Amino acid sequence: MTIAATRRGAPDSKAPGRKATGREAMESTTADGAAAVPDGTVRHLRIGALALESGSTLPDVTLAYETWGTLNADASNAVLIEHALTGDTHVTRGAGEEPGWWEQLAGSGAPVDTDRYFVVSINILGGCYGSTGPSTPAPDGRPWGSRFPLVTLRDSTAAEARLADALGIGSWYAVLGGSLGGARALEWAVSYPERVRRCAVISVGASSTAEQIAFAQAQTLAIRQDPNFNGGDYYGGPEPHAGLALARRIAHITYRSAAELDGRFGRNPQAAEAPLEAGSLAGRGRYQVESYLDHQGNKLVRRFDANSYIAITDALMSHDVSRGRGSLERALARATAEFFVAAVDSDRLYFPAQSRELADALPGDVPVHVIEAPIGHDGFLTEIGQLSGQLRESFFG
Repeated sequence: MTIAATRRGAPDSKAPGRKATGREAMESTTADGAAAVPDGTVRHLRIGALALESGSTLPDVTLAYETWGTLNADASNAVLIEHALTGDTHVTRGAGEEPGWWEQLAGSGAPVDTDRYFVVSINILGGCYGSTGPSTPAPDGRPWGSRFPLVTLRDSTAAEARLADALGIGSWYAVLGGSLGGARALEWAVSYPERVRRCAVISVGASSTAEQIAFAQAQTLAIRQDPNFNGGDYYGGPEPHAGLALARRIAHITYRSAAELDGRFGRNPQAAEAPLEAGSLAGRGRYQVESYLDHQGNKLVRRFDANSYIAITDALMSHDVSRGRGSLERALARATAEFFVAAVDSDRLYFPAQSRELADALPGDVPVHVIEAPIGHDGFLTEIGQLSGQLRESFFG
């Protein structure tokens, strides 16, 4: 089996067929590590055809991933860190100096110490950072676009299990993640109980609630109603940037608490703009919070694919660890892992009560660790360092 590797930075899957640049120069390594690949390098593994829960089949699936550290002789030190909705695989810096998104948690000397553990991060199936997704070529050579099938979290977990097989990892020392990443970690622990020894589920519950599905639908509809969406077949033409930016605005409001937004921006106007001094509605200036949301939307469209946003959001809508498995308690009884559950106290997307419900349904006495952060849901990223002591004591001592 051959694994393709790129220098840091995922290939531009939104431009199918584009030649690799020097930054993305291709090299090869075998699955047994015959060729050394620097830590924090994006690699790509072809796992073959994948049958999906929907009844469809994705042929010739590729998963992008990064690794840090060294897998030990008995493959007992492998840790899987799952990214959130628009995240990528760059959890922490590697051979280069590009910072990762969870450096308080993973890296040399961090709780998930890359000098001690073999850390793996996988781009979710349907994503746009190197894994098979709507922007990648279908068998006919054209981007999948509107033809890309529904992929559930169980489907993506099955795909990741094949990657683990290829790396020689029979079971994970630990699987952990926050938000969507936490849902992915939980699905691993229940779908493959014999392969997960420890599981950390942060800032997410056992299923997506009706309210969370409602917020998600508003986001995907914002994209679909962009005139450039073209039913999902926009590759090679204008892209639905306005719709994707609007989806990000809607999402970002749920990622931050009311206190955070009010404390940072209040009712202040943006610089010289005057929200109350416009001669027409079209000429109204913005409040600071509006400018902030515009900035967040514009940032995302420069790095993310709109179809992947829909595909991954739909996967998150599918999140229900007890679906088809009886009651929540019965479903979780399948898991044999030691669990670590945590919530952000100000989270208004995945309320702490959902984490408590999950912990109460797990076998044994599982406490809920609390991140105290006024920021809201995003505290699972920005304030994960608060859990360093508990994670070292529970999992990574």
